[in-house]
Amino acid sequence: MSAEIETETDTAIDTEDQTEAPAAEAADGDGDQVSRLEQEGDIAADYLEELLDIADLDGDLDIDVEADRAAVSIVGAELSQLVGQDGKVLEALQELTRLAVYRETGERSRLMLDISGYRADKRSRLTVLGSETAAAVAASGEPVSLEPMSPFERKIVHDAVAAAGLRSESAGVEPRRYVVVLPADA
Repeated sequence: MSAEIETETDTAIDTEDQTEAPAAEAADGDGDQVSRLEQEGDIAADYLEELLDIADLDGDLDIDVEADRAAVSIVGAELSQLVGQDGKVLEALQELTRLAVYRETGERSRLMLDISGYRADKRSRLTVLGSETAAAVAASGEPVSLEPMSPFERKIVHDAVAAAGLRSESAGVEPRRYVVVLPADA
């Protein structure tokens, strides 16, 4: 289910109703999007705050808008049980939080949830992995396949490989999809 939510979906657009919007209206559209994302963050924070109260856990919530998506972080003394092994509980909480946002707004959310910096640390480690793998592939000229990863993890590695000037692609079938880093001439 997380693969479906992590990936973008295509939306149909009625071209007959489209007109060119002046720059001022386009800017308002960006403002509307930021407001919508802030609203998603507020709804998610309310939901998560209630969950923390039910579980009798202390945690502070931080709401932000990052890369065109709402981001909510929970930090606290001991929240590792909310992350779970390999982030499985975190993923489930993110899906539940997205459903809570959907229930309130009627729109699909791409909200990202982080608990105790788990995703931030993971992002950092995966960026290093992508960069180091790209360097190894550039030196050897041979493609390298990495271990299976979630869509979130693969995206980070793809971005790091692209920043290093190489190409990568995903291969395999969920839940065993993985990244293949390709040499420049491939």
